Amino acid sequence: MKLSFAFNLSLVFAVGMLHVAKAAQGKYAQMLFNELFEDYSNALRPVEDTDTVLNVTLQITLSQIKDMDERNQILTAYLWIRQTWYDAYLKWDKDEYDGLDSIRIPSNLVWRPDIVLYNKADDDFSEPVNTNIVLRHDGKITWDAPAITKSSCVVDVSYFPFDSQECNLTFGSWTYNGNQVDIFNSLDSGDLSDFIEDVEWEIHGMPAVRNVITYGCCSEPYPDVTFTLILKRKSSFYIFNLLLPCLLISFLAPLGFYLPADSGEKVSLGVTVLLALTVFQLMVAESMPPSENVPLIGKYYIATMTMITASTALTIIIMNIHYCGSGAKPVPQWARVVILDYMSKIFFVYDVGENCTSLQRVKEQDPKVEKMNSACRKDQDRYEGMRRPLAKGSGVPGENARDIVSCCSCYRILIKNIEYIASCVRRHKANHAKGVEWKKVAKVMDRFFMWIFFIMVFFMSVLVIGKAL
Repeated sequence: MKLSFAFNLSLVFAVGMLHVAKAAQGKYAQMLFNELFEDYSNALRPVEDTDTVLNVTLQITLSQIKDMDERNQILTAYLWIRQTWYDAYLKWDKDEYDGLDSIRIPSNLVWRPDIVLYNKADDDFSEPVNTNIVLRHDGKITWDAPAITKSSCVVDVSYFPFDSQECNLTFGSWTYNGNQVDIFNSLDSGDLSDFIEDVEWEIHGMPAVRNVITYGCCSEPYPDVTFTLILKRKSSFYIFNLLLPCLLISFLAPLGFYLPADSGEKVSLGVTVLLALTVFQLMVAESMPPSENVPLIGKYYIATMTMITASTALTIIIMNIHYCGSGAKPVPQWARVVILDYMSKIFFVYDVGENCTSLQRVKEQDPKVEKMNSACRKDQDRYEGMRRPLAKGSGVPGENARDIVSCCSCYRILIKNIEYIASCVRRHKANHAKGVEWKKVAKVMDRFFMWIFFIMVFFMSVLVIGKAL
């Protein structure tokens, strides 16, 4: 019981001493603040000699990429900016102030370097955030301030949506030259340890480079620190929403050649596909900046639209060939050999109304055909048997001879009419065969261009994917 009471008493004593120490330190901090800023001015550079260069160390921490506006070429980022320098008039002996090592005071009370973002693209020229600074006993000042910056960034969309971008953030003094305020980067790159992952961009680095530039207006050097933000676009969204639909639509274009000519939908399919691609092309154009560099996906759209336009034009030509009809000229001999004999076998094109099972059906019907042929031969033999007596009938005397002569004249008229009908049927069959040949030529050309355009679409797709990789 006594031990616990002693422990509690010592704990209370320690807490009390801590409060007394803090109160004493607060008293010394107030006294130090009054003494430091009694005759202090934040309007002039805090150096004892005007020829002395004041060094400012800059460190940038990238917290978040808020927006990348490709069309207006503006990068919006959330940064933490740390600036460090030494103030010759804000020093003290910490032993005289109860070991007080540092104090935190509003930043507007001390001199601050006028370091700005050179490539700022914002209309708002507001003052920096008035956060506190940390002032150490040796005069070292550390100023941490958050900032949402809008900087100009030259966007190259040649390989969109598989592109990488490099955006520069250039910081430097606006009025002081290098002989007055010199700026250095504390690290070789920006700090990405607290970066919030972005849904569209991957960060591949943020190297920092110090530059010393002499402008035409002035002879003094002006140093700056440039942070280059290396961005890689995440292309999954664009692949599934822009590229893949275009790829699927482009494979519909060659299928227009496979549609039967009598369906009446060959040309309308090509026009529909062309309109769909035009809509996607407008979607891409709205998000891209007006530039001479056409995006990769835009080139793919244009190439596909050109191919579909060509396929629609070829479809119209082939449909004219299909509907040539019996009034057209016969198929040329070279077309008969090249297209009807060779290409039709290569592309498995059969006669109109024929398919791959037609030969089997013909074989199954061979016995019936033989019966019909034998019946036709019997009828022909009867006809020839009737003609022979008629030919010999001129030697029969009397009335029988007159009857035979009268019957012979009737048969001659009948035979002449039959021969006329047969010639008409032959001409009709020849004209029909001519139209059938032109339809087969059109069908072979359809299959030929279908495979040609399929190969073109395939190679264009491989080319786009190869560019992306």
